[in-house]
Amino acid sequence: MQFIKYTLLSLALVLTASAFAQSNIDPKRKQAIDSLALEKVKDLSKYISIIGNKDTQFSEAQRVMDRAEELFADDSEMGVSSLSKEEVTYYKVREYFERLMALNYDKVKIQWYDIHYVSDLEQQPDGTFVGVITIYQRFEGSSKDGSLNYKDTTKKDITIYVKKKETQIAGRIIEFWDVMLGDIRVTETSA
Repeated sequence: MQFIKYTLLSLALVLTASAFAQSNIDPKRKQAIDSLALEKVKDLSKYISIIGNKDTQFSEAQRVMDRAEELFADDSEMGVSSLSKEEVTYYKVREYFERLMALNYDKVKIQWYDIHYVSDLEQQPDGTFVGVITIYQRFEGSSKDGSLNYKDTTKKDITIYVKKKETQIAGRIIEFWDVMLGDIRVTETSA
């Protein structure tokens, strides 16, 4: 179902190819791209909640990790921070998900909110457009006996790549623009 949703949204972006050939993007076409980017970020938020939830069965978490990885460009990294350390540690996407699933809490709740663009798409020399979406993540982890209890709020910047791709439909090659998530950088962590 998600694949069909992304395919339809991506195919809707087929019409944007001519707009991207110029430096000015038609507002309606840009809105379609922004919607697809925000939809993928919201889906990632759902996937992270499922992976981190201790009630999620292992096989389901593995399936969701596979789906979540499909949202990312190759070699993307995700930042992890803590109130107890100033440094931010970055992990490849799959490793981040595996570590999230293995956290030593009995209950984990992860919520993303205030999702919005902080930069317009800027064209790169290779024709790719790059932008940044900012989110706030509320993390809560606790143990049944109360010995582990941790909460923080993290501001994160998600790099967005908009690239021209091709697909074949009924024997015809169709060009369209797709959105991929890139690195997720931690910019601030607070209690």
